[in-house]
Amino acid sequence: MKITFIGHSAFLLQDGEHTVVIDPFIEGNPVAKLTLEEVKAMKPGAVLITHAHGDHWGNAMQLAENGATIIGTAEIGGYAGKNGAKNAIGANIGGTVKQPWGSVYFTPAWHSSSFPDGTYGGMPTGLVIEFGGKRLYFAGDTALFSDMTLIGDKGIDLAFLPIGDHYTMGPEEAGRVLDLIRPKDAIPMHYGTFPGLSGDPQVFAAEARKRGVTAHLIQPGETIDY
Repeated sequence: MKITFIGHSAFLLQDGEHTVVIDPFIEGNPVAKLTLEEVKAMKPGAVLITHAHGDHWGNAMQLAENGATIIGTAEIGGYAGKNGAKNAIGANIGGTVKQPWGSVYFTPAWHSSSFPDGTYGGMPTGLVIEFGGKRLYFAGDTALFSDMTLIGDKGIDLAFLPIGDHYTMGPEEAGRVLDLIRPKDAIPMHYGTFPGLSGDPQVFAAEARKRGVTAHLIQPGETIDY
């Protein structure tokens, strides 16, 4: 599987046959190294949305116009359909959506969720994604919470964790998440994009090393093989 960091909390997953985009904040993203047109050219089949804030909802509708299916909470799926998305799936926490490329299971996240126009976006979520023969935990925007232990019981290969502080947990708390999730590898996200997101990825990497977890500090625009 190839993982491309678009920037902020936006990622591309590719397995040679399928392309999935997560939280596609591309236009207006000051650290993004890929353009919307470049992402469209990759023909993503699905757009996974953790919550409705503009820096995560982003360019979901433009990607839906390009043929992608939007997958999120019932409120996100409903909003997408009401606003013209031909393919949108609404689910909820505890539910699993199966797709040709794998599946996504919705977990809780401690945050908030509303669309840029103020519409309620449902509960914020994390995602357990089955893709490319791996099990990924994409935390979305969240604080540390003890029930992450139950997510870890699923057997997580790779965890994507916000570390920016202010709106989410910082790098030290994200380190404590590793005790609960118990992944083999981790990728920090949601830091350095805007003032206030001051969490240091080197601090997170040090926390990961203490726990025997490999932290991949991917730069915006960079692709790794996993």
